[in-house]
Amino acid sequence: MGSPYAGRFAPSPTGLLHAGSLVAALASWLDARAHGGQWLVRIEDVDTARCVPGADQIILQQLAACDLTSDGPVLWQSQRGEHYAAALQSLVNQGWAYPCGCSRKEIESAQAVARHSAAVYPGTCREGLNGKPARAWRLNVLAVQAALGLPAITHWRDRRLGAQQQNVGQDVGDFVLRRADGLWAYQLAVVVDDAAQCITHVVRGQDLADNTARQIVLQHALGLPTPQYLHTPLVLGTDGEKLSKQNGALALDLSDPLAALGQAAQLLGLPAQPGLHNFLTQAQGSWARLFISRTH
Repeated sequence: MGSPYAGRFAPSPTGLLHAGSLVAALASWLDARAHGGQWLVRIEDVDTARCVPGADQIILQQLAACDLTSDGPVLWQSQRGEHYAAALQSLVNQGWAYPCGCSRKEIESAQAVARHSAAVYPGTCREGLNGKPARAWRLNVLAVQAALGLPAITHWRDRRLGAQQQNVGQDVGDFVLRRADGLWAYQLAVVVDDAAQCITHVVRGQDLADNTARQIVLQHALGLPTPQYLHTPLVLGTDGEKLSKQNGALALDLSDPLAALGQAAQLLGLPAQPGLHNFLTQAQGSWARLFISRTH
């Protein structure tokens, strides 16, 4: 038997929950309930400069208004720096992480020369800083893959999107573990925290699907388990762009929590039913038919 199911919802308090956030929260909660598992909440406030004071507590209140409450203690990333430092040190000790002295402008110039359209780091500092001061820390992707016998192309199966793959070394390059401003990078924090919370299933927005291969490589490097992944449909604004705090998405109107949950359910392809408790109970069955019976 595998580990007991544990899922999570991990909002960033750079603003309040909006319609897109609720879709991800509801989907992850339903998946946990349909599996008879645990649903945890993690506040991803590692990027402290962008966090809005008090937003974390309001987010928890928003979730509670929708009857979505964590089954265990809420975890704040801003309190976990020593765990990220220990993970980075273990990678350094293996020779799999190195300091980088490149500025953003230097990286962009190198990309232009190499004609990369995406943000691919060319490995400039992989063999040394060449007199430049260290700014960030990066994972040596090729070294990890070679040492652990991992293929260049990382494959995984998304429970909604199906078979996925990415060549991390070629498409992304050696990605950042600790930023030049001293803050911990998302990739390292999320991998360390998913393992610390014993997360077995990750349900999150489709905009994060592209991060999965990097996280799988990092999980291997740290000797941590890889969860199952399901990426939910994106909620789009009137301009056709992903609804997000960055493009001015409005905070959820929770004067009628059932209406907000019903809209989120419809975006997930689930029927909306009257009555909050009744709706959540019936939605679990609908979710199980869509996303569990066909993947087991």
